[in-house]
Order: sequence, then C-alpha cells, then structure tokens
Amino acid sequence: MTHGRVNPKNTLEHQGISGLGEVYYNLIEPALINYALKRDEGELGKGGAFLVTTGQFTGRSPKDKHIVRTPSVEDSIWWENNAPMAPDAFDVLYEDMLDHMKGRDYFVHDLFAGADPEHRLNVRLVTELAWHGLFIRHMLRRPEAAELADFIAEYTVINCPTFKADPERHGCRSETVIAMNFDRKLILIGNTEYAGENKKSIFSLLNYILPGKGVMPMHCSANHAANDPDDAAVFFGLSGTGKTTLSADPNRVLIGDDEHGWSDKGTFNFEGGCYAKTINLSAEAEPEIFATTSKFGTVIENMVYDKDTYELDFDDDSLTANMRCAYPMHYISNASDTGVSGHPKNIIMLTCDAFGVLPPIARLTPAQAMYHFLSGFTSKVAGTERGVTEPEPTFSTCFGAPFMPRRPEEYGKLLQAKIATHGATCWMVNTGWTGGAYGTGSRMPIKATRALLTAALDGTLGQTEFRKDANFGFDVPVSVAGVDDALLDPRQTWADQSAYDAQAAKLVQMFCDNFGQYEKHIDDDVRAIAIC
Repeated sequence: MTHGRVNPKNTLEHQGISGLGEVYYNLIEPALINYALKRDEGELGKGGAFLVTTGQFTGRSPKDKHIVRTPSVEDSIWWENNAPMAPDAFDVLYEDMLDHMKGRDYFVHDLFAGADPEHRLNVRLVTELAWHGLFIRHMLRRPEAAELADFIAEYTVINCPTFKADPERHGCRSETVIAMNFDRKLILIGNTEYAGENKKSIFSLLNYILPGKGVMPMHCSANHAANDPDDAAVFFGLSGTGKTTLSADPNRVLIGDDEHGWSDKGTFNFEGGCYAKTINLSAEAEPEIFATTSKFGTVIENMVYDKDTYELDFDDDSLTANMRCAYPMHYISNASDTGVSGHPKNIIMLTCDAFGVLPPIARLTPAQAMYHFLSGFTSKVAGTERGVTEPEPTFSTCFGAPFMPRRPEEYGKLLQAKIATHGATCWMVNTGWTGGAYGTGSRMPIKATRALLTAALDGTLGQTEFRKDANFGFDVPVSVAGVDDALLDPRQTWADQSAYDAQAAKLVQMFCDNFGQYEKHIDDDVRAIAIC
C-alpha cells in the first residue's frame, strides 16, 4: 500500500519494484519523525531534534564504493581511483536486494540535486530507515507540492542497511557495498546506516554528469557579500578542514556548506541543508550551527547525550570523532533563499596541515592554484573515514578524490578555465597545526583564520606586503591587523627551527612524489611552478 504524494506515473511499481510492504512517498518532517519513533530508530531530543546512532559504521566506506564497468563509461572513469564492478554482478546484486526488500516498509523521497533549474537533477531516494528520509530531505532540495505531481526521477538510490552483500556473488570487496550504475541510473547501498553515504552518492553522480555540460562540480562551501550576490567566495576542502565553519560568516550570506557547481552563469548549491561536525562545537565560537542542534527535525548523528536531560555532550567522542548534525539551510539565519550567486571573486583552498609547515594563508597564482588543487594536500581527520583515529597527512586530488569518478585533470582544467575567464583570486588557508606538528604544536587559532579570511574577501589583504615562501614559492603576508606577525611565518612559531626545516623538506618531497602522476597531463605553466 502506498501513502503520501507521488506522481501516479512514477511509483516504484513503474520502476519494476514490487512486493514491498508499506511504501511512504514524500512524507514531511513530522511524519518521518513519528514513524522513526514508532520503529525505534532513535529518540526525540531537546527542541525536537532526532537523536540516532549508526552502529558499526560512523563514517564513509570509500573502499566499498564501486562503479559498474559498462562500455559507455569505460573511457571516462578514473579507474585507478574507482573500484570496478562487472555489469552482470550488479544485476545479481540488484535482484538480490529487491528480493531482500519484499514485504518490508520503505520511505521514498523525490528531490532535486541542484539549486539551478538548468542543471539540477531529479533524484529518488528509497530508504529502509525513516530517519534516512528525514536526513536526505534536509540535504537535497525539496520540490513544491505542485512539482511532485509530475516529478519523474532520473536516477534512483536504494539504501538497505539490513542487506549484506556477498563479495563472491556480487563482485564487491565486503558485505558493505555502494554500487553506481550509470547505464541503469541506479545506485545501491547496503550494510551501512551511516547517512553520509546517501548524500555523497548523489555528489559522486553530479561529479560525473556535470563536467560534460561545462559545469565545474566542487567539494566546497560558498558564501557571498551581504548586499552583493556577485561577490562570491568558494572554500574547497575535505571534511574537517573548516568548510562549514568558515563559510558560516555572519557578515556574509551562506550559499551552502559542502557541494556546489560553477556554471557559465555563476555558482549554485547542490544541496538544501548542512551536515556539520559537532565535536567541540560551542555556542560561543559557532552560535548559529550550535543553535541548530536543538531545533525541530535536526538529525543528531552519533552524539553522546544524557539519558535523563537529553543534554548533548559535544566533547565526548567515545562513539566517534565524526559526530554530526544535519539540518535544513533555513535554520541558518543568513542563508541564501535561492542557493545561487555570481562567479566567485575569491577561491580559498583549505588544508589541514598536520606537519605544522604551511602558513595560515598564502596567495596563489593561477598556475599555483592548479598545482595545489590537483595536489589536494590535507590531513584526514579522526572519524571521517573508518579506521582514521588521528590526523593522517594525505593527498586527495581536487580536495575530494573519493567522490571523483573522472580523472582529476578534467576537473582541474575546468577550474583553470573558469579562473582564467572570470579572474578569481586564489588563496590557500591552513587550518591545521602551528608551532609544531600534530602532537607537539597546536591547532591554528580560529580567530586568526577568520581575520585573515575577512581581509582576503574584503580586498584589504591584497594591499599588504607579501614575502615569497622559501619552500613553496607562493606569496605570504608579512603583517595583518588582528593577527600575530609570528603566526604568519610558521618557522618562527617552532621552538626548534632546524626541526621545522627538516619537516618542511619532508613535506616538499611528499608534494614532489605525489605530483609526478600529473606531469604528463598538465600545461607548461603549471609544470613550470612545480616545486621540484
């Protein structure tokens, strides 16, 4: 039996999915919470937030993600980064999953991926958990009731946490599977309750589709000046580098915190909500984000809380350091109503340097921006992926390798062309360690990072004196109002400066070793500034 609002020509039965129990289409937040409570999926917290734990998996499982190797995508997928799955193995996986679903209740949501109607994608999420439906309604963009009447899904995601894959039978790595089939326009997710797999599967999908339309998909947050949508900024970075925190500037309008596209018209958000890390979150440092944790319908994922008072413990990472909250964009007071803006005037590449070598901010030439975009240096922070318990230095090309189906140079050249066309100024910002490496130094002061970003975005930073960095050749400001001069020269923050020099040499060599894979694919101007 079906419930809810759906295009009668676009039911699951029309997609060949039948024999299920109750099917609920496009339920709104109160209904989803009621069902989730009845099904004992979580608890109602303060203010009506919904408190859940995700069991064994508290982060993404990138090694369990597969792309079906069909002739139509054979020559366009970056196979060194994406595990293949045979088409016949996917077919068996799909049939086995459908058989597993029979008689069970499911929640179906028809949503838009993309704020720009010209480039948005109609996607359908079929979820076994009611709270996953709540989560994805926050994350993607909700059609109006009239738009649902004739909504036709272009791609469908089916998420069954109780389904376990058979590696031998299904051609995958483990019982956990994320399988993308671009020909069949299907994504299958099994054996993980971690909600982030839902949103990142859609992001990976857009990362494959949009470059063919001349749109640059970006793993970034974005905002624009309060009274000028054409004064936009984008913040590239992996999870934990500060995308959500730094884009939530009370003096600017938030476009989005994680996924955007850059088209010929400008910047647009892929999503309709935010998925913020809550470890050590405080009302003093991040009041807007903190306030969402006690608002109706916010999903609180993997946080410890008092069973009597329902007070959240923002410092207890015993479940995971990757504790999060998911909420709709309008819960942030200065969020954009449209999710669109003009072309970026400033591009910020966020890195979390666990070596303590990089300065808090540096100005990049277009060639340097291309170099650092392809390098994607940062540190994986605890909890974001399974098995990561402390910062691990890594190179994640395009600041999002796990979500990149195509070769990185394709995204790099798209970005390079758009920077050249629209004249954006590029910056690298280190939110990692200063005064020493992880274990001896300390995290970069958020107050200093905000002051530097403000100066970069309002144009005053470009008017200051700069020095050439001895290790990487980019421009570093010598003095900025409100920031300790010593902080701008990382070497001066180390008690043992010879130890800094050794650490810097080690990091430079890591960049050299990593960048060799791109040498034959890049332009001469980028090759000329390579640091080796």
